[in-house]
Amino acid sequence: MSSIPPSPAERGQDRSVGELLSAVTSDVQTLFRQEIDLAKAEVRQEATKAGKAAGMYGGAGFAGYMVLLFLSLAAVLGLSNVMDGGWAALIVTGVWAIVAAVLYQRGRTQMRTVSPTPQQTVETMKENAEWARHPSG
Repeated sequence: MSSIPPSPAERGQDRSVGELLSAVTSDVQTLFRQEIDLAKAEVRQEATKAGKAAGMYGGAGFAGYMVLLFLSLAAVLGLSNVMDGGWAALIVTGVWAIVAAVLYQRGRTQMRTVSPTPQQTVETMKENAEWARHPSG
C-alpha cells in the first residue's frame, strides 16, 4: 500500500471549500439581483395603475370644472332669459355632472386596487429566509 493521501474525488469531494463558498456567494448574489428586479417590476406595475387612477381623477377634476362653468353659464342665462337658453345650459351641466361622477367613481375604484407593497417579492423573500434557516428541508 502506498502512503499517498486519497484524492478529493476518492474522498467524495469534487470541489474545495473555497470553491463551494464561491458558488454559494455567487448564487446568493444572483438571487438578490433577481429579487431586486422582481421588486422593480412590481413597483413599476403599481405605479402604472396609480398613474391611470390619477388620470381619472384629473378627468374628474376637468369635468368638475366644466360643471361649474356650465352651471355659471346656466345661472346667467337662466336669469336673463328665464326659459330657453338657461334650460339648455342646465342640460349640458347635467351631462357634465354625470361624466364627472363616472370618472371619479372609476378613478376611486382603480386607486383601491393599487398596492404599495411588492407582494410577490415579500413572499419570495419569506421563502428565501425560511430556506436559509432550513436548507435541507
